[in-house]
Amino acid sequence: MKAVVFDEPGQPDAVLRPGRREVREPGHGEVLVRMLASPVNPSDLMFVRGVYALKPECPATPGFEGVGIVEKSGGGLRGAMMTGKRVAVLSRQGGNWAEMNTVPAAQVIPFSPALTGDLTIEQAATFFVNPATAYIMTTQVLRVPRDAWLLVTAAGSVLSRMVLRLGKRNGFRTLAVVRREEQARELESGDASAALRFDPMRDDPAEFSARVLKITHGHGVPFALDCVGGATGSAVTGCLAQGGRMLVYGTLSGEPLQFSPRTLMTPGASIEGFWLGRYIEQQSLVGKLSLVRKVAGLIRSGVLQSEIGATFGLDGIAAAVREAERPGHGGKVLLRLTE
Repeated sequence: MKAVVFDEPGQPDAVLRPGRREVREPGHGEVLVRMLASPVNPSDLMFVRGVYALKPECPATPGFEGVGIVEKSGGGLRGAMMTGKRVAVLSRQGGNWAEMNTVPAAQVIPFSPALTGDLTIEQAATFFVNPATAYIMTTQVLRVPRDAWLLVTAAGSVLSRMVLRLGKRNGFRTLAVVRREEQARELESGDASAALRFDPMRDDPAEFSARVLKITHGHGVPFALDCVGGATGSAVTGCLAQGGRMLVYGTLSGEPLQFSPRTLMTPGASIEGFWLGRYIEQQSLVGKLSLVRKVAGLIRSGVLQSEIGATFGLDGIAAAVREAERPGHGGKVLLRLTE
């Protein structure tokens, strides 16, 4: 079968190529999925570069998220129930950038019309990494109440914009943090309650903290979401309110957080990590289906809808990853794998 493969970690547009790999028959508790589409997410490109939590065993095929049709079950009740159905594939080991992928049945979630309505292939393919993550972090993990402040770094990203729309819908206030002043103005005139620029190469963390305190009337933010790490995430730790919670879900800078322990000790604040794959695995099937129903409704209403940009086939993989990393590219880049 056709697949995107790479033989060693490196720059994605240099090491990824269209190739072929064997179709592995599903074992007990596994299913064979014919993949329809899969997005190009930052986690996929980190995996290709060899800097993700999961290290590739080359030759390897990327792709943690996607949508497909279950073609065959290797045995087990869950797999048998999903045979022939359209499903979300949240593959912790990757492999979705291929015509077929064999995955544990526990990493496959059915999309029935009664559950999700008439979701397009594009919205189904991008269902979890951005929409479900935005929903889970704000409503299930942090449980941000009405009127509370939630600070969001990399606020211009697709996922962060979903968080801003959730804030508008659910009544909590969002403080968008971005690197460019013009983007801060754009977000503040849109869905963000307030917006600030913080460029670690130009801006002083103490001044940034003072500006956050001014916006929050001297209290700081009780909740924060950070996917950047490094100097930006470290600056956010100094903005947390008494008992504040910061949820870390990404490492875009590739740099560690650095701060004094007293930054957390004095206000009694805390930092937690979030990884979608682990959270989903801990949920029962009933819990997963409930999550799918809620997120699907928010996608249909536009709150969690993914803007889709360019679409490529497997043979256009180099162009696809270049487009995904182009600054200011419009919408999520998608790979169409089979019809």
